[in-house]
Formats: sequence, structure tokens, C-alpha cells
Amino acid sequence: MHVVGLTTSTADRKLRAGQRLIVGIAGTALTDTERTWIRACRPGGFVLFARNVEDPAQVRELNRELASLLPRDLPPLRSVDQEGGRVQRVKAPATVWPPMRWVGNVGEPAFTRAVGRAMGRELRAMDFDLDFAPDVDVDSNPKNPVIGDRAFGRAVDAVARHAAAFVDGMQDAGCIACAKHFPGHGDTATDSHLELPVVDKDRDELEHVELRPFEAAIRAGVGTVMTAHVVYPAWDEKVPATMSTPILRGILRGRLGFEGLVVSDDLEMKAVRGRFPLEEQLRAATAATVDVFLACKEPDLQVAAWEHLIRLQEEDKGQEDLAVDAVARLRALRARFLKTREQAPRLDLLGCPAHEELALRARAMGMA
Repeated sequence: MHVVGLTTSTADRKLRAGQRLIVGIAGTALTDTERTWIRACRPGGFVLFARNVEDPAQVRELNRELASLLPRDLPPLRSVDQEGGRVQRVKAPATVWPPMRWVGNVGEPAFTRAVGRAMGRELRAMDFDLDFAPDVDVDSNPKNPVIGDRAFGRAVDAVARHAAAFVDGMQDAGCIACAKHFPGHGDTATDSHLELPVVDKDRDELEHVELRPFEAAIRAGVGTVMTAHVVYPAWDEKVPATMSTPILRGILRGRLGFEGLVVSDDLEMKAVRGRFPLEEQLRAATAATVDVFLACKEPDLQVAAWEHLIRLQEEDKGQEDLAVDAVARLRALRARFLKTREQAPRLDLLGCPAHEELALRARAMGMA
């Protein structure tokens, strides 16, 4: 996909480096220091967490200010983890969604699509562009401390059907979906936020279990895929998927044909933080075709990542070419989703009776 004919000035390298970051902020309002940093870095996006949320109106205004700090031709991906269940950053008066396991237990992909669409419409009302959902991992290990009921279920075919339906519904609402955590976090026994998990399965089992929901999400047109900070020795014994060329370039891009935006899981997670030098992480992940890196909280890490991404381009023409490709994929995603969508819904959509009815049905039938 390499784009030729672009200039390679220091300003271009800085812009590309910033565009390859999705960054978090400290609180419910921006500080002057954060505004200065954002104007200098020009990140590709932002991610909000519970620490950034007071109420939906405040979230919408914060998202609008974040967008206002960047040039109009570089609209940021304003993102959030809004899965439902224990991973829901904006709660009441927004609809409080049950875990996706309960939605999957209803057993009706059309219902799952309706939930995805309703969730997407509420996020759009708050001026979000991207939701890091759905979790399309197969919950195949009962000792898994981090996935569990975040997954649609334990049966591969059911997870694949519900993953595709949720993606279709959310993106129909104008909110970009993200299939995570590629190539599958469901069979880990440890939490990648705290340590580096290993999934020691053979290739045949990985392909028939872990990959199939991602195949379904890609066929459904999912805009983004998030990588897993997990090692899969059958494919790559040395590094986690986020840094693995055989897994991302070979399987996700090559075999599955995914041409959209690949986003890393958070660089602050202990599966990678402190285990690999930051420059090595960024170099290897870029070579593997990761486009955008999540740096969710620490300002020092955000600045260091930006500086490394600039330096990698200066020192290595191959890294610069890959950065050009990554930014081109980000622009393509914007063109696909941000330029043609309808005006955002009103905030009074949040927690409306139709959405509450969906949540109640999932609770009633999903727990049965």
C-alpha cells in the first residue's frame, strides 16, 4: 500500500508520528499543558476513561474541545472502551448495558445488531467516533481473569455470528467498531495488564477457534482491529502479537485480508512495558503493520513514543515508508466513516425507553 511522492521533512515526520498515537488525558477538563502538547503533537486520536467522565453533556463538550485543537483536515478519532458489563466508561444516564455474554446468550444476531446500533448511537450523541468494541475473543479458558463475560460466549460459531452482527449495528450508527484482541485473548490464564500471557496451542486449533470470530468481523467490514499483548508460540515464539510480523502482516493482513486500521493495545500494560524497550516495541510493531498506538495515561510515555516515532523515520527509510502507509490507512478510515455520516443524535437519546428495553431483555434472557 506504500504511498509514493510525499515529502520527508522534519515537519512531515513529526506530523506522521503524532497521527500514529491515540492518547489519554488526566481529568474531566483539559489543562493548559495538555492543550499545548496536543497542538504540538497533533495526535491521531484520543481515548477517554471513567476518570474523564462527569456526565454525557460534559463528555460531549470535552470531545468537541479535543477536536477543536486539531486542524480540520485531521479530525481525531475520539474513542472509548464501551463494551457493556464491567467495561463501560459512561454510565447512567446513558444506558447501562449488560455484559456481552448476556447479549450472546439471547441467541439472536438481530438482537445483538440492535444492541450494537443502540450503543453506537449513544456514543455518537456524545461525539465519539470509535468504540474499542466488540471483544470477539472466544471465552475458552474458565481461568481467564480478564475476558470472561466480556466475550459473546464459549462456542466459536456463536461468537463469530454475534461479532459480525454487533459490528454491523455499531457501524450502521456511524460509530467505528474495533474487533479485539487479535488474534485472541480468550484462552489466556493471566492478565496482560499485569504480565505477559502465553497461549500455547497448535496452529490448527488457533485457526479454528481464535481466528474465526475475527474473520467474521472482517467480513462484516469492521473498521479497526486491536492487537493482543500475548505470545502465541505456534506462530511466533519471540514476541507478543502486537510486535509480530508473522501474526499481523502474515495472518491479519495477508491471510485474512484486513486492510483497515490496526491499533495496538495500551503501551502502558505490563505485558510489554518494561519487558521490551519502547523503541524496540514501536519498531517491531511498525514492521508488523501496526498503524496507531494507544498511550492511555502517562504523559511521559506519550512524549517518548512521539519522539521515538519521529526518530525511527529519520534513521530508517523503511520505517518512514511504513509510517506513510499507516497514516494513509488512518486517512482512509476517516474518509470512510467521518466524512459521510449523519449529524450526531441529541443527548436525550441516552437511556431512552427503546434502549433500556434492549438492556432489560438482555438481562432477563441472558441470565436465564
